[in-house]
Amino acid sequence: MTGPAIDVAAWSSPWRWKSPGDKLLLSGGLVLAALLLPTWPASPAVAAVAVGLALGPARVPARVLARAARAAAVFVLLGTATIAVTWRSDDGGFGPTVTGQSLAAAVDTLAHTVAGTAAVLLLAATTPMTDLLAWARRRGVAEPVVDVAGLVYRMLFVLLATLGAVRAAQVARLGYVDRRATMRSAAPLVAAVLVRAFDRARRLEAGLAGRGFAGNLGVLDDERPTSPRFVIGTVAGLTVLVAGCLAVPTSGHVPVLPW
Repeated sequence: MTGPAIDVAAWSSPWRWKSPGDKLLLSGGLVLAALLLPTWPASPAVAAVAVGLALGPARVPARVLARAARAAAVFVLLGTATIAVTWRSDDGGFGPTVTGQSLAAAVDTLAHTVAGTAAVLLLAATTPMTDLLAWARRRGVAEPVVDVAGLVYRMLFVLLATLGAVRAAQVARLGYVDRRATMRSAAPLVAAVLVRAFDRARRLEAGLAGRGFAGNLGVLDDERPTSPRFVIGTVAGLTVLVAGCLAVPTSGHVPVLPW
């Protein structure tokens, strides 16, 4: 069974064998820099660093990174649009409008979000979820939290496989030849995936109960030691990034045209 391209890239990344804690330090530091530093020039700088590390040392395929970013872009653009469009109620009437203040807030949010997303994608494209869950368990995160996260992660592959199988059957029956056929096929597709998901969850629960599940799905994992060289390089790089961004005169906002 194949999984999402970004998950496959994480398993084959040369950073796969680095400690998850080291990579969390890097990605978390970039996320904090994107959120806390002034939008300009911090957000473009953070995004450039994250993408450069992903395409460079981490050797994440550009097409994989682009596909993952494209999926996130839908939510980012929808959220930005809701900030940019505001409602007016004055002598000119009542309705949606875009003001200079709302546009500036939307651009700020967009810049912060793009930079933070790039930093998170760097972690996702270099660290399999199983490694993160094992690292969280060793660091004392509550067992039920880790187990639920692991079960949800594994169920995603079942749902993706079901979605692919049902859609392939619909395509073979000309279920997507035009818009009307597509709309007619969408409802059975969603229904089949949900029914199989509930059925798989029920059987999984019954299987765990039959094996005397006591609240711990412990599995074997290899703990990867922290790399002092990587940590020192990360701290030094983040320090230079923060110092450079703070040294650039800025008003704290991405410049936009006054409306």
